[in-house]
Amino acid sequence: MQARPAARTNPVARVRDRFDDFATASPSRFAILIFAALIAVTTILLLLPISRRGEGSASFADALFTAISTICVTGLSTVDMSTHWTPFGHVVIVIGVQIGAVGVLTLASILGLVISRRLGLKQRLIAAGDSNPLRIHRGPVAEGQAVRLGEIGNLLITVALSVVVIEAVVAVLLFPTVLLEGYGFADAAWIAVSFSIMAFTNTGFTLHPDGLAPFAADPWFLGLLMVAVFLGSIGFPVIHALLRHPTKPRRWSLHVKLTLTTYLGLFVLGTLAYFVLEFTNPATIGGMDPGQRVLQSTFLSMMTRSGGFATFDTADLHGSSLLVTDMLMFIGGGSASTAGGIKVTTLAILFLAAYAEARGSDSMEAFERRIPSDVLRVSVSVVLWSATIVALACIILLQLTNQRLDYVLFDVISAFATSGLTTGLTAEVDDPGKYVLAATMFMGRVGTVTLAAAVAASERRQLYRRAEERPIVG
Repeated sequence: MQARPAARTNPVARVRDRFDDFATASPSRFAILIFAALIAVTTILLLLPISRRGEGSASFADALFTAISTICVTGLSTVDMSTHWTPFGHVVIVIGVQIGAVGVLTLASILGLVISRRLGLKQRLIAAGDSNPLRIHRGPVAEGQAVRLGEIGNLLITVALSVVVIEAVVAVLLFPTVLLEGYGFADAAWIAVSFSIMAFTNTGFTLHPDGLAPFAADPWFLGLLMVAVFLGSIGFPVIHALLRHPTKPRRWSLHVKLTLTTYLGLFVLGTLAYFVLEFTNPATIGGMDPGQRVLQSTFLSMMTRSGGFATFDTADLHGSSLLVTDMLMFIGGGSASTAGGIKVTTLAILFLAAYAEARGSDSMEAFERRIPSDVLRVSVSVVLWSATIVALACIILLQLTNQRLDYVLFDVISAFATSGLTTGLTAEVDDPGKYVLAATMFMGRVGTVTLAAAVAASERRQLYRRAEERPIVG
């Protein structure tokens, strides 16, 4: 009789094998479990008396909300982030933001790599899910993946290097500007580092009492924040491709081209919309000189990607500007990025489908590539589930708060899209409202596609096709 493998008798190996098996059986459920565990640990740390200034510990609702906002890199807060938490609490938040920025499925893959001591096929499949949601579905995968399965190891290296290098460079460039404002060396270093981290991770927390106010009109400071937000929100697969072929657009994948084209188009349109709509609003940009009007409009347009920073009270925007912001936040940034929303590629696919239908074409095409129909099905599912989550959260919050619809809608979309911009509603809601917004943040960050795959116990194989009949549409 053949001897039992040593791996089966070693306790550590058995734990590793079970870990591997569970991760392979349902990567999305495994990733959500890891994500929830991180939120639980962060909540516990924030509940410690050492995390809160003053006597006693923070309330459970505030600690949980902050933990979810931190791990989900949202930036919404129910307390003053600079004065409510101690330096220890700030360290917990910064570490949580960095972990959350890596992404729920990529994080699960890295943990699998640490425990299993290898990046095998199982871990590659988990990580691939974050670079392309279609990877989490069983069966054939559409061609032209954003990142091929064999490149996942390189992608993980790109993620780690991107986080460290970009944040370090931005912090170094911000540091002299902060020093010139009169801050001491230690304070200036902390402000530069914290703003750099919060910008690249698209979180938007301000951990210094003065916040963004001292730099609200500084083109250099705001420009660096916009660059960091841009790099964080275009997605790690795009950064990976740009690093490999920075001057050869022809070698960029369809995903990279769609992401950059749609992203930059929305950025320009958003800037123009804010410039026009807020031109006469004295509470925002109406009283500024032309240069500042352009700068502030540009900055706000970039922050809607899920950057979360604001140089003036968002509640002062005209209703039309609030609606524009709702739409831009809901779209969000690129796939597998620190940004939230339905993602710019999802929007691009929907428009390409509408364009193909208008032309009477049977297939979607872009940049001389054909896009398979299953990508459209996923895009429609993402939008419908996202809109449903936002609608339900709005209904519940309206019932709980009796607040204005435009303010409730704004903060709910900001929570779902992990944007961090707020009208002030989030800080005013009672504990039940905090739990509703916290759940919205969690579902928005984890992703509707991942949630759907995690809830479904299995994928049914249908061995037959029913008779076809067309309903009336439109």
